[in-house]
Amino acid sequence: MSFISDLQTAWAHNNSLLCVGLDPDLSKFPAHLQGKPDAIYAFCTAIVDATADLACAFKPQIAYFAGESAEAQLEALIDYIHLNHPQIPVILDAKRGDIGATAAQYAREAFVRYQADALTVSPYMGIDSVEPYLEYPECGLIVLCRTSNPGGSDLQNLQIEGGKRLYQHVAQLVAEKWNRHGQAALVVGATFPAELADVRSRVGDLPLLVPGIGAQGGDVEATVKAGKTAAGNGLMISSSRAILYASQGEDFAEAARAVALATRDQINQYR
Repeated sequence: MSFISDLQTAWAHNNSLLCVGLDPDLSKFPAHLQGKPDAIYAFCTAIVDATADLACAFKPQIAYFAGESAEAQLEALIDYIHLNHPQIPVILDAKRGDIGATAAQYAREAFVRYQADALTVSPYMGIDSVEPYLEYPECGLIVLCRTSNPGGSDLQNLQIEGGKRLYQHVAQLVAEKWNRHGQAALVVGATFPAELADVRSRVGDLPLLVPGIGAQGGDVEATVKAGKTAAGNGLMISSSRAILYASQGEDFAEAARAVALATRDQINQYR
């Protein structure tokens, strides 16, 4: 099985375009988990179990684990998801962007050490920074295109030769040249629905990872209408903080499920 086929199965099986981000911030954990050596693993697995039937993907952000020297808990978490919820692919959000032998090591880290199903990467250094990941054709390669942060416009919206914007060039480059094994996807933020629609028009049914709803202010209706494919799929709409920290009490997992359910259903209203 490949990342893309697993994603398509999850879209259908769970009737969901919701990607649950796993960004464990110890300062926001419930009191009963504070100080425990495996708090990150315990917190994240509880969230996973509570939302697995509502999600099309899980997306752990590597910095939250590495910052707490919790890489072993990240490995264990991904193993847990694969064992207990094998129908849900795991995206390692690391935004790698180096070249050559270094990029090859990042690929081994993501796909061999962590056993992630997909990885986010930066295209800034061109095909050299992407080539090593193509050696893992069953794994997804999710390329930054038009990100949800305001500062993304500093580079991504620059006008280049032929009157295109840089993000438009990246979108077409990935869809037309870098997607050799049918494993590619793009990151396009919910905070720019017009540009999300523009990317969709350029890349056909290529999957789009869409951060920016919830805490970042992206509008769900505008996001879905701009980014969905003709089949009503094609999106991984990511929500992290709103789901993870819906409660800081012992009911945190139940509260997370309630928000995930409401978000999944809200997304589905506009498909």
